[in-house]
Amino acid sequence: MNAFFEFFFGQYSGYQTTDIVLEIVAVIFGFLSVLYSKQNNILVFPTGMVSTVIFVYLLYKWELLGDMMINAYYFVMSVYGWYIWTRTKNNTQVSPISKMSFNEKKISVIIFLATLIFVYLVYMTFGKWTSWVAYVDTFTTAIFFVGMWLMARHKLENWVFWIIGDLISVPLYFYKGFTFTSLQYLGFTVIAIFGYLAWKKNINNNPQTA
Repeated sequence: MNAFFEFFFGQYSGYQTTDIVLEIVAVIFGFLSVLYSKQNNILVFPTGMVSTVIFVYLLYKWELLGDMMINAYYFVMSVYGWYIWTRTKNNTQVSPISKMSFNEKKISVIIFLATLIFVYLVYMTFGKWTSWVAYVDTFTTAIFFVGMWLMARHKLENWVFWIIGDLISVPLYFYKGFTFTSLQYLGFTVIAIFGYLAWKKNINNNPQTA
């Protein structure tokens, strides 16, 4: 049992207790946010904002720039998404769950490529482009940027990007030494799969939004 805990949580031996507690709190609110997203509940945004604010602080402190930018971007997109999801016209939601349009696919490609370039430049500027982790971090950042934008716009395909990004993040965060966050992304993967199925069912029940 001791070997088990040493393997998964030994890296926390040098961490401040406050940081460990903050990471756990951020993980809890992150789970709540994804669960609310699956349920198409507006609380996805306030819970997500609590999680992202904490992670921005921790990731800045740990010098994980790509991850920090992901969470800062999440916060901004949460404000945008909160506005979009609450818009109504004649008591009808203006932005129901739907599939991506051709124009949104083009914008997604632009966001993905622009993010790759931006994160690469940030890593180069701060001299952090030093290992394969930077390559993977840049790729996952681009995936998550697109996923968050699509989620804010209530698009079914956002779950596909979350699933891909989450699967990559599980071993990546464990390698970085953040076991709780790694386990969070493992849970996110499962929830994202069910989220995709739930939103797809919603579209099937409302053919006009497909």
